[in-house]
Amino acid sequence: MIRPPSRPPSSPALRTLGRPRLFGTDGVRAPFGVPPLDRATVTALARALAAALAESGPALEPAAGRQSEPAPEAGPLVVLGGDTRESTPEICRWLASGLAAGGARYRDAGVLPTPGIARLARDLGAAGGISVSASHNPYPDNGIKLIDGGGFKWSAAAELALEERLARGPAAGAAVDLALPELAADPALAERYLDELAATLPAGRPLAGFRVVLDAGNGAASPLAEPLFSRLGAEVELLAAAPDGRNVNDGCGSTAPETMAARVRAIGADLGAAFDGDADRAIVADERGQVRDGDALLYLWATHLAGQGRLDPPAIVATSMSNLGLERALERPGIARVRCDVGDRAVVETMRAQGIVLGGEQSGHLVHLGLSTTGDGLLSALQMAGFVAATGRPLSELLEGFRRYPQILLNVRVKEKPDLLSLPKVAAAARAVEDRLGADGRLVLRYSGTEPLARVMIEGPDQQTVESLAGDLAGAIADEIGARGSGSV
Repeated sequence: MIRPPSRPPSSPALRTLGRPRLFGTDGVRAPFGVPPLDRATVTALARALAAALAESGPALEPAAGRQSEPAPEAGPLVVLGGDTRESTPEICRWLASGLAAGGARYRDAGVLPTPGIARLARDLGAAGGISVSASHNPYPDNGIKLIDGGGFKWSAAAELALEERLARGPAAGAAVDLALPELAADPALAERYLDELAATLPAGRPLAGFRVVLDAGNGAASPLAEPLFSRLGAEVELLAAAPDGRNVNDGCGSTAPETMAARVRAIGADLGAAFDGDADRAIVADERGQVRDGDALLYLWATHLAGQGRLDPPAIVATSMSNLGLERALERPGIARVRCDVGDRAVVETMRAQGIVLGGEQSGHLVHLGLSTTGDGLLSALQMAGFVAATGRPLSELLEGFRRYPQILLNVRVKEKPDLLSLPKVAAAARAVEDRLGADGRLVLRYSGTEPLARVMIEGPDQQTVESLAGDLAGAIADEIGARGSGSV
């Protein structure tokens, strides 16, 4: 059993070292307008960020073969963009005002996936990037993800240092009087991102004759998914690509791929893909309409690279939530699996530390460090389509070597986040799970880093057993620390 990390409960207010933190598992995340996602805090954060970037010295050199813009007289450059939530443009204006007040420059990429912001930050030789998104969360939430000049997400240590700087700086309330700029997105930035994605497949029209269904989740992939696949020759049916500011992830996208999968089956498409709000993850459906998550895609990508002699070392990184079936399937071709904490940042940090080129999450975050610096749903879907087109074999056949262990994941809404195993009922229920499963299964208990949820994940020999055990454990959590009206979700 994996013991959950001891994490203090979240707080809407900024705290200093040793107390609840502004940043969570994946940046700042909160309902729009509620601290820390209010104007005062966001503007002050951007101002502190500008000062930190100015002190850190010149930006990285642009990526090989890329030209940076002529450097003006002053200020580090930050690439700014986000997803389609109605609050995103306003948060971007708050950030822009704080950056300018702190002496930084910015370029507005408008609606663009988080991996697009990361790629542009690296390619333009910028000091960093900011993506405004709450990923797969519903529209009332939003967030801020910080990208460094190399295109990687900021480390937890760097985020904490920025929090401490912010705590030492001027009171956040002083920032609300700053003028808010009018932003105008540069369409050339999105086009540059599409060009680079397209260049990851062979030149020409490698997807000619390929039929694909793409669910943009009414998010950042909405204006990009169809042009990307079409230019490579694919016939595209596009779903959920009419964002209105409030329909992002609403019954569509990577958290609700069933409609996409059904459409693949109905029209006889070769593949389908569904993206989340900021398109940093993808869930795929094969030609039969069977949904395939990140574990299956990671298996296919790993075995493809290994077959070409391009997986060196022969290992991948996956999180504590990855299915045991992935580990078993990779044993046959001799590919090792290294587990890490949940979150694509943890995946990438582990990959870089151990020199591993490929990693990912069951949720659909996949990273090939030769092609990207963070999870990129459009890139992942494009690679899967490329594998199918190049081999002439259907996706279901390419995935025949992967078999999932029965698994269940339950979320329990909680009112606080103490160490789960310090709770008597929870500890007793966890011991009962371990005793029942022995070596034939696995239990993971953890909190969500972005929501007030406890997560129970159990794998075992059959679905009925894991469902029963997970229900008992979720009930114990609800009894001990469940929020009002809580239950497993």
